[in-house]
Amino acid sequence: MTAAGKLSSVPEVEIDPDGAFKYILVRVQHGADQHRDIVRGTAVAEFHSEGRATLGLDHIFERVNPEMEKLGFVCKCLGGGKIEHNSKDKKIRVFGLSTGYGKADHAVTVELLKKTYKDYEINWSDDKK
Repeated sequence: MTAAGKLSSVPEVEIDPDGAFKYILVRVQHGADQHRDIVRGTAVAEFHSEGRATLGLDHIFERVNPEMEKLGFVCKCLGGGKIEHNSKDKKIRVFGLSTGYGKADHAVTVELLKKTYKDYEINWSDDKK
């Protein structure tokens, strides 16, 4: 499989099926001219582990990056925020920012989410809560 083929096989969106959780927008790149932006979010990043502080968005990136490196890609976090996902009502809200990575471009995140969740109402705001 070519690098472009591998890149197109990377899912654009992987988020928890329900709840409020942190997310990151990541650019997965191969070479100088081939890239794909992806969204990753999980409530796992909200919890404490082994007495340490909240894992946060670093935890999400640390899960994504090695997977992509194995495929020969370089990852760059473009920012983060939060997602509220209500699968029952088919609604997703994107908001907030990451103190470590800065605010993701929520408009880009929403466009990627709309490709996966075609029948959802999806919106974003710069609200922090």
